[in-house]
Parts: sequence; C-alpha cells; structure tokens
Amino acid sequence: MSEPMKHDVFFPRRHFGGIPSPYEELDRSSIVVLPVPYDATSDWHSGCREGPQAIIDASQVLEFYDPELNTEIFKVGIHTLPDFQPDMSGPEPTLRRVEEVVAEILGWRKLPVMLGGEHSITVGAVRACLKRYPRVSVLYLDAHCDLRDSYLGTKFSHACVARRLRELCPVTQVGVRTYSQEEADFLKGQEDQPFLADGREWDDSFVEKAASRLSRDVYITVDLDVFDPSIMSAVGNPVPGGIGWYSALNILRAVAKKRRIVGFDIAELNPREGPKSCAFLAAQLAYKLMGYARGSSARG
Repeated sequence: MSEPMKHDVFFPRRHFGGIPSPYEELDRSSIVVLPVPYDATSDWHSGCREGPQAIIDASQVLEFYDPELNTEIFKVGIHTLPDFQPDMSGPEPTLRRVEEVVAEILGWRKLPVMLGGEHSITVGAVRACLKRYPRVSVLYLDAHCDLRDSYLGTKFSHACVARRLRELCPVTQVGVRTYSQEEADFLKGQEDQPFLADGREWDDSFVEKAASRLSRDVYITVDLDVFDPSIMSAVGNPVPGGIGWYSALNILRAVAKKRRIVGFDIAELNPREGPKSCAFLAAQLAYKLMGYARGSSARG
C-alpha cells in the first residue's frame, strides 16, 4: 500500500485566518464564519459575491496577536463553514435560507459571523437573532440610508435593508452620507435619525450617544462603504467622505464594552473595484471585531 502524502507539502485549507488545529474545529470554536457569496440585487458594480473568498484569502496573512487586546484572538476558536448557496429563485428565499443557517449556528451556541456578499443578507441574520434574543437591536454602519421600501422590484434589495430591519427591531445607523427624497420623507419626525458622517470628529460624547441607543443584545452590520474611499475603494457604491479606521474601531470598541454582541457581518466588499489592501482591511476588521465580541459575551 502506498504511503500517505505528507500534509506539510500542502497549503492550509482556506478557513478564516488559516487558524491552526485544533482552533478551527467546530467543537473547539466559539465563533462560526459563514461566507455568503451573493449579490443578486446589486445595481451598479456587481462582484461582491467574490467578497467572502477575497476576505478569507487576505486573512491568511493576519497576525494572530492583537496588541490592543493583548491576546491571540484565534484561541477562542474560529470555524469556517463552506460557502453558502443562495436560492436564485429570488432575494426573499435566499434570506430565509440565511435565517435558517444563522439560527442553526446560534443553536450551537456559537457567535455567527457572516462575510458578504451584498448587504441584504443582514435581514436573514437579524431575524434568526431575534428568535434567540427578542430584544436585540442593530448597529448599522453604512454610507447609505438603505431605507427605500422597494427598489428595482423587490423589498429585499440591498437598498432596502435598514427599512426591513426597522420593521423588526431598533436600528442605530452610523456613517450615513447619502440618501434619496423617499428616505428623507420616511425619516421626518422619527426620533432615531441616522448619525451622519459629515466631516466632524467623533469624540467620546458622540460614541456614547450612539451606543446609548442600543439594547443589551446587539447585532452589528458593517457595509464597507461606510469607510472613506481612500482606504476602502473596493465597494459597489462608493460615496465621497466617510469614516476612518480608528473612528470605526472607537464605536465598535465602545459598544462591545457596554453591550453584548450576539452576531455581526461584514458586507459589500467588491474585490474587482479596489486593491487587495481593501480585502485585508475587511479581514482585519472581522478579526478585531471577533476579539471585541468575545469580550462582550463574557459579560453577557
């Protein structure tokens, strides 16, 4: 019988971060990464279905040690599922399928981390979280309001995500800098106005105000176009202005210190539209937020 091949002649399997065994095994992990290569409702530059693999590829060169948290985050255990298969019969069936998978991850008592793909997938994840955490709220980082009731014939477009989420639970929107007349009319008279990215520095009082809107259990969604295009050009719908790396970390850190993060996603990376550094930023953000989230869950 032939000798088995030596495993050291192969590259590591493409799971997030290239996490070493046994920390990538499901039973050993407290975090489960779900890649969702889906962009059926993208309306300008399609290609964010390639985002999850680009993030996972970039994550192979992450440093495991995080100086801020003074730990190797991967030791909490990070398992990566195979690519999610969308239901191409329409957006709504795909979101139901996302909801089912995220509900199963929560049933395993793991932290779900979705890598998109377009932003509409967030609706399915939040529906699943609501079944386990009935008072969950959403921290929504995005350049766009996403408050259209319908767009291009569907209520489940990536341009309608925040509208659908507001029908489910409280939503705190941060980083908005463009919206339509329909969205402006919808927001008139509402107390929970979006926090605009208008060029002012986000000091501690701003971060505190934004975090105070959130309930004890929080789902976080980050559309990467919330960042300034100078550091994140690889998105389908870039908008001038936006927030920087440290501004994003400031609010995410503050929320993690005061609330329990029950899941999160990183959406809308379109690797066709920018350099590989953008995929690495997304991977670093995901890894950092995993560290924040695991600290927050210890208090929950």
